[in-house]
Amino acid sequence: MQVKERFSKRMGLQALTAEITTRYDAPEEFRQYLFFVMQNYGLGLKKIREVVCLASKQAPDSSQWGENDFMKSEIEEKMRSSFWPYIYDLIEMFYDKLNAPEKKDFSDSINEYFLIHGIGWKLCEGSIEYRGEDIFENDLKLAQEALKQRHLNDSKREIVEAIKDMSRKPDPDTTGAIQHSIAALECVCRKISGDEKDTLGDVIKKHPDLVPSPLNEAISKIWGFSSEQGRHLREGRSRRTRQTLWSRPCRC
Repeated sequence: MQVKERFSKRMGLQALTAEITTRYDAPEEFRQYLFFVMQNYGLGLKKIREVVCLASKQAPDSSQWGENDFMKSEIEEKMRSSFWPYIYDLIEMFYDKLNAPEKKDFSDSINEYFLIHGIGWKLCEGSIEYRGEDIFENDLKLAQEALKQRHLNDSKREIVEAIKDMSRKPDPDTTGAIQHSIAALECVCRKISGDEKDTLGDVIKKHPDLVPSPLNEAISKIWGFSSEQGRHLREGRSRRTRQTLWSRPCRC
């Protein structure tokens, strides 16, 4: 299916972004909109029902095999009664069924709805991820690009892992997000200071001007919280190696 670019896209027009008011829920109106959008890609009700049943952990009605209003009502009911995280699973699973142009069009439709209606998620390359306010999203992109340009790949990877922890459904892993964020900062501070074997706390103590005051004191305290599980690393270590070190302080 070839997807035509619509007027608003061609003209670069976008509706106003609403304040984020919904994160840990899938509102009824959104469920209805999602089903409406899913019907526009030519998969047919049987295929849509299959994906809905798999995502919602429900069996299809064995007496209903015709693509008609009864099957449509069955799908609507299953989506209406689904545990809210399963709706976001459904988005990811449906995305996988589409071809490349359709995937982009579907992502745009879903993400625009999220923006307009204040839902704090985004569909990014087939995965539902945590979405913050515009200023947060922009700063995050700038940070990732800056780390990439300076070849601080472990630091960039830790930022990505922090986002994944915040995106966990239905309960975000805020502790994990903090630890990954601090791990990224530790990598950067070690690289700048040249103290490859020191912890972030030691680097801050040795180089009090590395980070402006009083932010350096705040970082030191946050590091103390994060270091309880010994999550220390440095640039160049593989993820597999880092995982073996998280149970003890780094001695590298």
